[in-house]
Amino acid sequence: MLRFGIECTVSLTADKKLKIAHALHNLGVDVIEAGFPISSDGDFRAVKGIAKEVDAKICGLARCVQKDIDACINADVDLIHIFIGTSKIHRDYKLKMSKEDVLNKAEESIQYCLDHGFKVHFSPEDACRTELDYLIEVCKLAESKGVEYINIPDTVGIMTPPAMRYLISNLKRNLKTKLAVHCHNDFGMAVSNTLAGIEAGAMVPHVTINGLGERAGNADLGQVVTALELLYGIKTNIITEKICQTSKLVERLTGIRVMSNFPIVGDNAFSHQSGVHVHGMIINPKTYEAINPEFVGAIRRFVIGKLVGAHGVEEKLKELGISATEKQLQEITGKIKELGDMGKKVVEEDLIAIAEDITGRVSDNEKILRVVRINGSIDSNKKAFVRVILEYRGGKVKSESNGIGPVDAAFKAIKEAIGENKIVLEMYRLDATTGGTDALSEVTIRISKDEKTVTARGVHEDIVMASVSAFVNGLNCLLLE
Repeated sequence: MLRFGIECTVSLTADKKLKIAHALHNLGVDVIEAGFPISSDGDFRAVKGIAKEVDAKICGLARCVQKDIDACINADVDLIHIFIGTSKIHRDYKLKMSKEDVLNKAEESIQYCLDHGFKVHFSPEDACRTELDYLIEVCKLAESKGVEYINIPDTVGIMTPPAMRYLISNLKRNLKTKLAVHCHNDFGMAVSNTLAGIEAGAMVPHVTINGLGERAGNADLGQVVTALELLYGIKTNIITEKICQTSKLVERLTGIRVMSNFPIVGDNAFSHQSGVHVHGMIINPKTYEAINPEFVGAIRRFVIGKLVGAHGVEEKLKELGISATEKQLQEITGKIKELGDMGKKVVEEDLIAIAEDITGRVSDNEKILRVVRINGSIDSNKKAFVRVILEYRGGKVKSESNGIGPVDAAFKAIKEAIGENKIVLEMYRLDATTGGTDALSEVTIRISKDEKTVTARGVHEDIVMASVSAFVNGLNCLLLE
């Protein structure tokens, strides 16, 4: 079993940190580095709150400075992670200390933690740029004092996998204490270097959700865990099915969006567009998937675009309840490719419109939902109120609702009017189709119900109406029998 340490490296409120800490515990993380208690009153309260409420091993970060360690002690953590720069550049410029001074300070700080009954996680900061003989000397000192772990940080991300394997192997030959690795992503190799460190015998990978961290970030938990479990056959305590939901929580609370092509948790990680790929996927998902999306709590998506083939179009039309002949499928596919070449994003609404034109199966007067009237207001407390009247399945329905804003209120009113409160809004994006204050608003949404998901778009000069148009278009696709 590997033990996973994870750091909170983004500035967050205490409440948000606590939510993330609970999520990390539920994910199965062994050790949570909750913060740097000495850095601010807010961080101290956050770490103390997490230590009190979260039933996991909580670690506090401290320099080899007594007041830092006291802050961790007062925050009631289970483990103290102390660090001191050991490389020549850190000794000469940051610390202005000799090798002997650094050794003495490290020994003094480790002993102070132990004297107060705390286990120690020790880091020679910038270890990967430290002279090897001196690094071994520092680590042997830490081991002689009885630290629980010795962490080897690649502080500026300059290691390569062979170099990391060499360094950790060398340290393993000289030490008995369990080793950890802490890799930064400055050259895009944090995950690779972490895995190389584990290959060489490190037992504690330092990782973060979504790879967040200083500068270009740290090794990403999702990528490290998935690689260990599926490529190396190494079991961890992580509940892999919760990786994606934890990623989304952190994305929402930090406001830092994950790139669409980010491995494991990105929106495109399990999306298939190429006709050759989609054809293979329909027959057997393993043809173009090394990872089952369910393993990490994700879902598979077939994207309609210029690379799509007839098989992908046929599969998507089946989802929408639309049948077409072989000739019609070829025509529909050709039209999608034509639109894709023009740079147009083809969503379900477009696909239905194309199918309607070619097959005549779905006509405008057969839509099950249409907006008759919508109006609303915002009161003095800036709370939005919206009233809607809709045509739904041959009859008129109406409802009204409050919301955080007019879009939220409108969506709630529509769902209530048609009795579909299980509809989930997974994605909302607003774009301006032209420049200037008179720009048309283009809203793209993704909604789901049960296991069915659709994407739809709406365009209007008013943002609220563009949003409502997208929502109604999506509902017509999602609820189409």
